[in-house]
Amino acid sequence: MALTDVQVRQAKPAEKPYALRDGTGLYLEVKPAGKYWRWDYRYQGKRKTIAYGVYPTVSLTKARAKHQAAKELLDDGQDPMGQRKAEKLESTVTFETVSRQWFKHWKADKSERHVEYVLKRLEADLFPEIGQRPISGITSSMFRDAVKKIEKRGALDIAKRALQTCNQIMRYAVAHDLTERNPVADVRPSDILQPRKKRNYSRIEEKDLPQLLKDIDGYVGGEHTRLAMQLMALTFVRTGELIAARWEEFNIDAQRWNIPPERMKMKTPHIVPLSKQALAVLEKLKAISFGSDYVFPGDVYKSRHMSNNTILYALYRMGYRGRMTGHGFRGVASTILHEQGFNHAHIELQLAHQERDQVSAAYNHALYLTPRGKMMQSWADHLDALSVDNVVSISTAKAG
Repeated sequence: MALTDVQVRQAKPAEKPYALRDGTGLYLEVKPAGKYWRWDYRYQGKRKTIAYGVYPTVSLTKARAKHQAAKELLDDGQDPMGQRKAEKLESTVTFETVSRQWFKHWKADKSERHVEYVLKRLEADLFPEIGQRPISGITSSMFRDAVKKIEKRGALDIAKRALQTCNQIMRYAVAHDLTERNPVADVRPSDILQPRKKRNYSRIEEKDLPQLLKDIDGYVGGEHTRLAMQLMALTFVRTGELIAARWEEFNIDAQRWNIPPERMKMKTPHIVPLSKQALAVLEKLKAISFGSDYVFPGDVYKSRHMSNNTILYALYRMGYRGRMTGHGFRGVASTILHEQGFNHAHIELQLAHQERDQVSAAYNHALYLTPRGKMMQSWADHLDALSVDNVVSISTAKAG
């Protein structure tokens, strides 16, 4: 005879446990400690008992639904308790656990620097968002949301690479029977990420930067030109801001370059924290400027500054026509600093990508000078390491 809600609710514990049966094998075991839903069944000749939960957390209606599902599994020749264990095990196989398995498999023939970068991006961008999700229950929309969050902070290249890494991880999961399908297989970056604006300036890839630095160091043209390219790499200011620099703008003791608003694209002041390497370049420039007000005086007229095309033509002579411009140093620096985990706001401020509102821009130019100074020194150290083929990771002492 079927149980009623009243019977279940009013059942009181006795001196010994007892059972109230629902008529389909389901019963409520009443004990002093509580009321428990149970079912005794036989599978492959063995007696087993499955638990459906505790009343009133699991109501009579819910218990019957669980019982019906278990009976259907048994009718299909499956062990209901075995299925439950499999589901529980499946829930512990998360995206993070599978990612770390994939990582150990994948890293074997990769460079140490690349391995460190990929793991860092997983731990910083993906694990906090989807790391604890069961691998079999993760959907394409979850990957989409995680990648869009990366894009939102301005790191489009990192977002694209994150999606590619997710695809590799899910392929690994399918190949090792950890899930049945790869929800990223048919998703391309262009399906969910905004297209990159067309570049007005050519720029090399990160992998080509060490060779460019060596070529600059070995440049056989004018000394001012070689040092201009070195300082541009270290400060990644705009070409016009560099070539028209005046000695009065530099505060060597404070290790700062204060570019006045009239020389800036946004017509607001800009501060460039100077690394030890940048100061060393300025010292060399001071020795060859012959009293000119300009850091980079013209070849013919010392009262004028270097031509706007001098750096571009020097890059042409070194074999970088169509591959690199003076402006390209900004894009390379932005990409690498973002990949190294520096604060997006600090990078944008250092690139002088400021709000157009003159009041806020005039204020913002002096924001975060301490962390920006650390970032610029780390950037200079990184360039030093690249130029001698001894690549090390930038120390990201981030500030809020």
